[in-house]
Amino acid sequence: MRSSRPVAIVAGVAAVAMLLAGCSLLTPVLGGGKTVSTHTDEQVPPELERFYKQDVTWRGCGGGRDCTTLIAPVDWAEPGGDTIEIAISRHRASSGTPIGSLLINPGGPGGSGFDFAQGFTGSAGVYANFDIIGFDPRGVGRSTPIICFEDDADRDLMIYGTYDDPYGSEGWAEELQKRQKAWVDACAENTGELLAHIDTVSVARDMDMMRAVLGDEKLHYLGYSFGTYIGTVYAELFPEKVGRMVLDGAVEPPFGGFEELATQMAGFDSAFRAYMQDCLSSGGCPFGGPVNNAMGEARALALSVDGKGLKSSDGRVLDSATVGTGIALALYNEGNWPYITMMFEGLLRDDPEIAFLLADSYNGREGGTYADRSLDVYFAVNCAEGTIGTDDIDLQEGLALMDEKGPYVGGILALDDYALLEAACSQWPYQRPEFPAEFDAAGAPPILVIGTTNDPATPYAQSVALAEMLESGVLLTYNGEGHTVYGNGVACIDDAVDAYFVEGVVPDRDPDC
Repeated sequence: MRSSRPVAIVAGVAAVAMLLAGCSLLTPVLGGGKTVSTHTDEQVPPELERFYKQDVTWRGCGGGRDCTTLIAPVDWAEPGGDTIEIAISRHRASSGTPIGSLLINPGGPGGSGFDFAQGFTGSAGVYANFDIIGFDPRGVGRSTPIICFEDDADRDLMIYGTYDDPYGSEGWAEELQKRQKAWVDACAENTGELLAHIDTVSVARDMDMMRAVLGDEKLHYLGYSFGTYIGTVYAELFPEKVGRMVLDGAVEPPFGGFEELATQMAGFDSAFRAYMQDCLSSGGCPFGGPVNNAMGEARALALSVDGKGLKSSDGRVLDSATVGTGIALALYNEGNWPYITMMFEGLLRDDPEIAFLLADSYNGREGGTYADRSLDVYFAVNCAEGTIGTDDIDLQEGLALMDEKGPYVGGILALDDYALLEAACSQWPYQRPEFPAEFDAAGAPPILVIGTTNDPATPYAQSVALAEMLESGVLLTYNGEGHTVYGNGVACIDDAVDAYFVEGVVPDRDPDC
């Protein structure tokens, strides 16, 4: 599943429209503008000077922010070729004398940092001492986007369409292959050369260019979820340029392998168990204990919707895969657990509306349209640099293994995630780009890695592994639920991170709190 920094669901349909990608309503550019030259003037090869030494035109864009667009090469190996645009927003440090810029990424792949930074909940010290920089990585949002299906009806068919044959059958697998081939072909036709350079190494090189243009000798960075992988790759490529870096909800590199996704399915199963324990203890749970029995009943109910023909108000037919996506959405944040209960209560009445509401929030769909193309980026980046679809595991075997790892909900979640990835990536027309063979970031200063013990999307073991992998990794453990933690009001984590960013104080021990 995609891994982005979540927020809590607020009551009402409109409040859940853009949950996982960190999105908000488009921020208008208000006009005006001032062109400045702030680059570091560092020595780079002549062919890179037009990128590393470009001037910046800042324009007001609301919410106390200003925004700009930089250019980057489509292919960093061919900097004389075509270029793309990278969209950036900035909230100026309130002190007027910032330590530097703090780049933020909420995850994904496909999350908009441009939008996410608008609601970023860092401390007063961080706001005072850093220019907060949100950016949309290449292919995302306001930056030059990848474009696949241009018609939302085609996207609906890929994400919500039911099949003539049951899940797991050969007929279903054949129909899935055809649907995903249509998506791959549309991506290649509508996006062009950028689709071959959507990888994380290219994003990391874009970030180094941003660092230099903004005038920073070192890159200060906060990455959530998949954003931790972007930070890790940057640190490996440019260890001497790393400043203060925090990676919350870590993805263990390399990215995009079957085992990583299977571990994630197990993580969702673990989080679902925690939800069910809470449900049974709080009264009014639609299932009966003990917990394994309740989880089995929930799984059976989720699977029972296939073939019932339960229709939403807009005519879409509910299937178990969509129920799984709804469960995943609510598991990202403990405060959203009541929505899982509401969804199951609805399914007991043959009412699919809450299931669609949750799945639509995950997929960025509202009123029949999609807020962004983050799903396309998620699939494209996985296909570009992962091994799913090109490994020795076929679809049926992979689904069986996913179900083994996540026997209650993990295997159901895989139907709208692993299955779509396997079918699309097996038909991806581009070679995998080169990426680092090691991820120790040798020579980098201390890098904080935060792990939540029952994180469903990036299980805690991945944060432990990354902290050990990085030569200078420092692990911070939060004993709790949900996906990522910094900025959520957990004092033992927030205080340590704030002291690190503002004062450069490296924790002398894991708070394990």
